[in-house]
Amino acid sequence: MRIKARDVTTYIAEAPTERQQALRRLRELCLAELIGFEESMDYGGPCYKRDGEVEVGFASQKHFIGLYILRTDVMNAHRVRLQGKGISAGKGAIRYSNPGRIDFDVVKSMLRGTVKSTGPVC
Repeated sequence: MRIKARDVTTYIAEAPTERQQALRRLRELCLAELIGFEESMDYGGPCYKRDGEVEVGFASQKHFIGLYILRTDVMNAHRVRLQGKGISAGKGAIRYSNPGRIDFDVVKSMLRGTVKSTGPVC
């Protein structure tokens, strides 16, 4: 699913209705936790950059909401908390086929970890 919005507010408004609340919550958490990061639209979705490098993003894909935590150490530290919840986690991507499965406490922890991390970006 390709949304061609130029800003995050429009992006969320153009997403399927059943995903908008989860996308708004992801944005709220990113804005609250990622102090010193710049919000932008890159790679087809909302992204959060520090010193010009994207470290976090999210997107409404065709079959899932994707959350992208690109600091390898942060993903690895949270991998156990992402298992067995009906979600799929890869190297830097977490795919939620049901917005109701997003554990926002885990998301907040990953965002806080990203702020502290100086590890590699995948």
